Amino acid sequence: MRRLTLGIFVTAAGLAACQSQQGAVNSMQPQAIQAAQKRGAFDLNCPAATAQVLSNEMVQTNQVVGPMGWGNFPPQRAEYTIGVEGCGKRATYYVICAEGGTGCVAAGTENTIQSNN
Repeated sequence: MRRLTLGIFVTAAGLAACQSQQGAVNSMQPQAIQAAQKRGAFDLNCPAATAQVLSNEMVQTNQVVGPMGWGNFPPQRAEYTIGVEGCGKRATYYVICAEGGTGCVAAGTENTIQSNN
């Protein structure tokens, strides 16, 4: 009976963690879109450029063993792939938002595709 109770508790805790992680990803998404849109508008030389999320995920924190034992946890972060389009051009950006941070960073190089319109 104890094993069954422990199994149910572990399963419930895991499901709650997944739901809260998705909630964190969803709550940071507007900032991620804004960061990609600003970068894309500049790179594409198109102030009217628009952005949309292509994919997202929460990256788990790994425990790091420091000289004094366990500690030195890097922040969890949400990672997004965001497409930006405007003025006949498209680009994709990799955007990182740290949980509890003050903003997001549109990282990497932009991959611009010129439309034939």
